Amino acid sequence: MPSSLTEIEVIAPNFKRKLSGVTSTIVQLIPLQRAKGLNITTIGPGLPPSLPRIGWSSLLGLWSRPKHRPFRIWHARRNNEMLAGIVLRWLCGSRLKLVFTSAAQRDHKPFTKWLIRRMDAVIATSGRSGSFLKVPHRVIMHGVDTSLFHPPANADDRFEASGLPGKYLVGCAGRIRPSKGTDLFVDAMIALLPHYPDWSAVMTGRTTAEFANFEAELRSRIAAAGLQDRIKFLGEVPDVRPWYRRMTLYVAPSRNEGFGLTPLEAMASQTAVIASDAGAYAEMITPETGRVVPAGDGEALRQAIEPYLADPAKCLAAGQAGLAHVRANFPLEKEAAQILDVYETLFAGGSR
Repeated sequence: MPSSLTEIEVIAPNFKRKLSGVTSTIVQLIPLQRAKGLNITTIGPGLPPSLPRIGWSSLLGLWSRPKHRPFRIWHARRNNEMLAGIVLRWLCGSRLKLVFTSAAQRDHKPFTKWLIRRMDAVIATSGRSGSFLKVPHRVIMHGVDTSLFHPPANADDRFEASGLPGKYLVGCAGRIRPSKGTDLFVDAMIALLPHYPDWSAVMTGRTTAEFANFEAELRSRIAAAGLQDRIKFLGEVPDVRPWYRRMTLYVAPSRNEGFGLTPLEAMASQTAVIASDAGAYAEMITPETGRVVPAGDGEALRQAIEPYLADPAKCLAAGQAGLAHVRANFPLEKEAAQILDVYETLFAGGSR
């Protein structure tokens, strides 16, 4: 779906072919932003054909002003996209202002700092990521589509559809690897499930060849504990959403994370959440919706999980609170509106 360059107000580049969290953000936000009247388009590989886009040759025409704005905005989310925006503006004389969204939760390298200082506006996806920025910025946290992630609605959303023994399900999602804390989750389940026979556990997510031995070791631990019927690796499921709804408790045990959407997706599904303090998890979970523990602390994770297994009613109350919390504070529409406000602030600031 090509776009006419004269109408384009904002360009959201995607310079990575493989699917990533950044790509997913672009895919979800652009339709909402266009529905608000913003003429925004994409450029780059790895995006669905349903999104509006311009070709690489169109960049030669960026020296001209758009039809209804004094300049265009180039919204980068990666270093190479920031660099491209700088090149287009300063070397090609393009009429652009530059926006960068930062999700990194670490001190930036000198080159990245140099790039960021040349942006006209900077967005941080969490307070923690913002704390590493040395420039003025606005915190806009990611949201979740509450029409796609919603409470159980039919029989397929219930625990019984899982085919697992017991009455309740605890689970985690994400690739099977140490950085995601899969081993911490497995160890907690091995320690706890013998005491709580009404519960089973699942992990959804792909295991790459690099971590095949890691998964095999976890499977050996589970088998040695005699829990292979109650702790399951599901692999990469076609649709993770029903699994969130089948869970009574969701666990996000990551050792490190960029932002991390899965707790929001679980809460939007009316599921209680326990998470590490990796990524932005601590900024999305309240005492009413679940618990947050230090990243990498397996014992703290086990201790946080046990009261919820012991009292499923506690999970139900936290799940209801989480649903209300996400709908009030983390709808995807709110993220789109806040980013649009950043754009409008730049447009209102004058011409380039």
